[in-house]
Amino acid sequence: MIETPTRENRILAAPVVIFLLAMLGFPAVLDLIYSVSTVSFENLRAPEISGFGNYRAVLADDEFWGAVSFSTRFGLLTAALETALGLFLAAFLAPLIQKRFWLMAVLMMPMIIAPSLMGLMYRLVLHEFVGPLPYYLWEWFRLSPSFLSPQSAFTTLVVIETLQWTPFTLLLFYTAYSAIPGDIREAAQVDGTRGWRLFTHVELPMLLPTLVVAFVIRFIDGFRVFDNIYVLIGSGAGGSSTSLSIYIYTAFFKSADIGKALAASVLLFVVAFGALWLIGRLLKRRATA
Repeated sequence: MIETPTRENRILAAPVVIFLLAMLGFPAVLDLIYSVSTVSFENLRAPEISGFGNYRAVLADDEFWGAVSFSTRFGLLTAALETALGLFLAAFLAPLIQKRFWLMAVLMMPMIIAPSLMGLMYRLVLHEFVGPLPYYLWEWFRLSPSFLSPQSAFTTLVVIETLQWTPFTLLLFYTAYSAIPGDIREAAQVDGTRGWRLFTHVELPMLLPTLVVAFVIRFIDGFRVFDNIYVLIGSGAGGSSTSLSIYIYTAFFKSADIGKALAASVLLFVVAFGALWLIGRLLKRRATA
């Protein structure tokens, strides 16, 4: 049964609500106004309402759909890899981490690095002419791969993103895995359920809500990725690595088409909100099942 908020609860929540409305509500309303206006840096304070022309221009732009395709593929693939690897590592390393918890701090180190710094680091490491990795691959195996070429850029970016953010899903899954009551495992083992069957029939169903949350969070983060891609390779040859966030950045700062950029950002927000709404519905349905 859901309790009705009391007067005291409303009073206590009021400062947070006012803060969020001031810090998030006003910019959001302003962005919506700009997205339906003819606006540039010259008339930023007095935009001209022009209807949904910016949205039509965005939806008719092939570069926009290319960016949506890149972001969707990148978000889905990285979320799937990070979720699968995080789940595997959490189950495999749980006994070791329980004995030596300091290992968790070591495993979390890639996540602590700023994405832009990570992109800069890999830009130096993978550079075709001065990077140490291509150098040693040539010296030892006579291989000369171009990690940042248009043909290889997507795979390289997926690998880098997965290496950096798998620790996040590992932390979520380890917390959920450790919270499974021991008596459930003991009861299953008494019935003869061990090893892989124990994981798939007992532990995995209990980890399912965490799995959904981890996948959706990482998909949203991958879908709106900007900093490490922009620093590492930019938009790539012919826009081959242009994510939706890079498309918005280019339209806003390089083309000065503010209305079009904000219309695209509103569409990005709708996708993120839709994903969050979906996960809320799934978790609520599971809780009431």
